[in-house]
Amino acid sequence: MYHDLQINRLRALVTVVELGGFRKAAEALHVTQPAVSQQIRQLGGLVKGPIFTSTGRSLELSTEGEELLGYARRIVALNDEAVGRFVPPSGTARLTIGVVNQLAEALPEILRLLNRGLPHAQVGVQTGLSESLENQVSSGQLDLALLLQSEPVTAPAHQLGEMRMDWFGRPAHGEGAALPLTLFTEPCTLRRRIVDALDASEVPWRVAYEGPELVGLRAAAKAGLGVACLVANGDELWGLPRAARLTLPSAPGPLPVTVALSANAVNSEYVPIAERAFQQALRDYPFA
Repeated sequence: MYHDLQINRLRALVTVVELGGFRKAAEALHVTQPAVSQQIRQLGGLVKGPIFTSTGRSLELSTEGEELLGYARRIVALNDEAVGRFVPPSGTARLTIGVVNQLAEALPEILRLLNRGLPHAQVGVQTGLSESLENQVSSGQLDLALLLQSEPVTAPAHQLGEMRMDWFGRPAHGEGAALPLTLFTEPCTLRRRIVDALDASEVPWRVAYEGPELVGLRAAAKAGLGVACLVANGDELWGLPRAARLTLPSAPGPLPVTVALSANAVNSEYVPIAERAFQQALRDYPFA
């Protein structure tokens, strides 16, 4: 059989002890003093004894009351932490954004600009592949997301421009051998564009590395496992060597940079602020 503790009773106990009396606790909790007394008596039923041995000028907890107070403080604090996470204080906006991993180096500037435009907002951030972020926008898990992909965005979206791409990496590659590639795992529209570009140029290729995270793909390209197609300033951002000595077709792109919006965010006042933050934070990126 389960016994669920009532947060309001535990909060009453904590408040009585911290403020030193039932009257002060009632005022702080915006209830009557008899209501506070009733909550403490109900807790006494839980521990099968009195919570206080004295409620006169100086409050004295019983042994059971002292033990219960320790639990009460922890439970009330955890309750308030959970509520604060999902229910922002009155007047506070909660904004959840996604940023495609290839543009995530701009996040510090994006967050700085968002804080300037929305100083009281609680901001949450998710990074990943554009396809995953777009799905999270469509399902309402994200309010908006900064995407980099060739396929049309199904969610409501605003295009900020088009980003140039380039080849990076200098793997050991013998003449006539299949070109080793480092690729994002499916689903990934950029991956399909890369494969199509190589096939159209009749360049034989093989997958040397694939993974969902940009950090792994960059590491593989830097280690010489294969060639990667990334934003054209990848050498400046991550110290990647350009694939200058390889015979390669033009890199796919430029790819649209778009801001996808959830249905709830389309008409929100913070959308223009977020879009300006994205645009300004990417001002040094290689737009076409």
